[in-house]
This record gives sequence, C-alpha cells and structure tokens, in this order.
Amino acid sequence: MLFSNIVGEQGAKNGLLNMWHNGNMPHALLIAGSEGTGGLPLALALAQYIFCTNKSATDACGHCASCNKTAKLEHADLHMSFPTIPPKPGTKAMSRYFIKDFREFIIQAPYGTTYDWLQFINAENKQGNITAEECREIIDTLNLKSYEGDKKIQIIWRPEYLGKEGNILLKLIEEPPADTIIILVAENLEDILATILSRTQLIRLSPVSPADISYALESKGLADARRAAQVAHLANGSFTEALRIVKHADNDLFPDVKNWFNSIFTNNGVSIAKFAEDGSKTGREQLKNMLQYVVQLLEQTMRVRYMPAVEPTLADEEARFVKRLAGMNISFEALGKMVEAITDTIFYIERNAHSKTQLHTLSVRLQYIIQNKPLPVL
Repeated sequence: MLFSNIVGEQGAKNGLLNMWHNGNMPHALLIAGSEGTGGLPLALALAQYIFCTNKSATDACGHCASCNKTAKLEHADLHMSFPTIPPKPGTKAMSRYFIKDFREFIIQAPYGTTYDWLQFINAENKQGNITAEECREIIDTLNLKSYEGDKKIQIIWRPEYLGKEGNILLKLIEEPPADTIIILVAENLEDILATILSRTQLIRLSPVSPADISYALESKGLADARRAAQVAHLANGSFTEALRIVKHADNDLFPDVKNWFNSIFTNNGVSIAKFAEDGSKTGREQLKNMLQYVVQLLEQTMRVRYMPAVEPTLADEEARFVKRLAGMNISFEALGKMVEAITDTIFYIERNAHSKTQLHTLSVRLQYIIQNKPLPVL
C-alpha cells in the first residue's frame, strides 16, 4: 500500500511523513477515524514506507523487495493482529490462524469493514475478539530480533476488540523493544482503554471530502465524472460507503429525480404512478441510494437559499436544478418536512416495506407539503 493509494487524508499523510523525516516517529501510534476513512490502508502505507529501501520524500518506491513483501502483507518484520473467532471448538481465537485469509481480504478490499472481514471468515453471528493469548503472543513476537530490516512493526486493527485484555499490552506499548513501532487502528475511541489511549500518539482522520472520493472513483474507473460526483455526496465522508453505492447503483440518478419532481409540482398523477412502478423494480439498495441523493439535493437547496455566497458543489445541471428549487416559494419548514418524509421512507424501505406503495405515498406527502396543505384525515 502506497500513500498515493490512500483516498484523501492528506493532512494525516503529511503529519506522518514529517514525524518520520524529523526523527520524531512515536513508538506507539493510534490512527483513529470513522469507517471508510482509511485507517488500516494508512497504517499499511506507513509500514511500507518505513520498510522501503528506495523511498522518496513522500512515498515508498513500490518496487523494491521490501515493498513487494509489505504490499502482500508478507514482510517478516510486519506483524498483524485483528479480530478473529476460534477456528474450531476448543481453540482460542488467534490472528495467526487467519493470516492467509486476512492477506487475501485486504488485497481484495483494503477499505473493508470489520463486519466484512468477519463475514469473509464465515463468522456469521459470532463476535470477533482479540484474546489474552493473542496479546501475550504479540509481546513474545516483538521481543525477538528483526528478520530483514532495522524496524519491527506491529499493527493492531480495531483495538476496541481488546477489551480489558488490552491491559496485558500496557508495558509493551509504553516501553516497546528497540526499533519497534506499534500502530493501532481504531474507529471508536470511547471503546478503548484509557490506559492505552494515554500511551499512544493520536492521529485523527477526517471524513473524506466529496472531491477526493469523486476523484478516486473516477481515476479507478469505477464511475464516470458525473456519477462519481453524485456518489461522493451520498457517501458522507466514507470511501467504503462510496464503493457500496457504486456497486449497487451504476446509473445516473438525476434524470429520474428531475422527472419525479416535475410530476410532483405539476400534479401529474399518471407520471407519479409510473415513477412508483419503475422505482419499485430497481431493488432496495438502488432505491435507497436514489432517495438519499434527493436528500442531498434538498440540503444543497437549503444552502443555496440561506447561504447564497456558497456555490452548490454539484455538476452544472444539478446545480441549476437546485438553484431553481431554492428560488421557488417553498418555506424552510417545508424543505425540512420534505427531508423528514424522505428519511421516513428510507427507514421503511430498509425494513422491506412495499416499495411501490411507499413511493406513491411519499409523492403524495411531498405534494401536500409543497402546497402547504395538511394531509386529509380519513
């Protein structure tokens, strides 16, 4: 993994590089960021940079023997610990039993979630864990000499799964063996022991910007420029979520949304019925993506209406649509009710409510909200 492979997070990359070049690299780092911000890829990129024998000022070379081994998670001085399950009854959960699976998983899905990983090893409903036995093995391993280079690196993915067993690692984290770097990668700081937090240098990751997500999707050939921009706004700062949306929706959402709003504003019942019929056939994920996209457009409408100096971060045609909507006689309260109605519909669709009925009902609710009329009581 190269720093150039990381989506966004330029501030975190620069901070890590500065610490390395200034000789201030802490012996214990805690990289913390929400799901989809790239904590594990960033930790792997740092490990590859440290091991690289031909590094530049900003990245590993990607070609030397050390880079090739690290990219495959096969470098002898790179040690990995992560949530696992017992491979069979009577056996403790240990990362070494699943390291081949983990290598395959990370190569396939570097932005994969803990849930994705546990499903990858068929954990089903079992709770992943980092056991006391794992902690003791980490200590024993890091007390050995390095095999290939000057440094040993231990990555612990999701230290939240340590629980109280993390106390076993306190002395190691505070005073690791010489030339040892411990990198913890977390999502929820409140689930980590305070005694561990106090012994690590915290690197916080920010939500990935829509511009960075859009660029990554387009450059990787996962979406064209227009679709990439749409997905980027739906992803809420998570590249993992962006990949999920791309997987479940590969068409342009705007034309259908534009036609639907035209039908609502012109009280075209036939067109609304067709929208509900067609939308119900697209599948739950596609339908959720479309409705979330509408929420994003309405939020942009509020910004245009009440923050006129801020240009909408949308493609030209969508920006014109948002500006026209902002210029209409729709109150702030009505826009809020529209978002609430759409959010309610997403909630019901997630729980397998009848999609066609939900879309038709939503369309009627939006008509009444726009016209500032109360829904009739039957």
